[in-house]
Amino acid sequence: MGIDSESDVAASLQIGPTSEGMVRIYVEGEGFSLPLDFEPEEAEEIAEELMGAAERARAASKRGGGSGGGRPKAGGPAKGPGGRKPGRGPGGGRADGAGRGPRR
Repeated sequence: MGIDSESDVAASLQIGPTSEGMVRIYVEGEGFSLPLDFEPEEAEEIAEELMGAAERARAASKRGGGSGGGRPKAGGPAKGPGGRKPGRGPGGGRADGAGRGPRR
């Protein structure tokens, strides 16, 4: 499944600070939960990437190129700024496992 593939997976997304000074993106669905912790600076970078992706999606939609595919089906509203970087795995590491793991 790629970033532009539609999915039938439903999930709830929560975003907020942890007691350890990290920003947590918590994704929960049927049979899984995924806490992703980021340093505040990483979370700001992710928020910038998310805003850029939203601008590009809006532009593609105006050109008639938007298919609506790949849009997450969240079970709840996101709380606060942020999002997961494309190509990054749990805890902000690289998807190939070369990055660092989640902080708790």
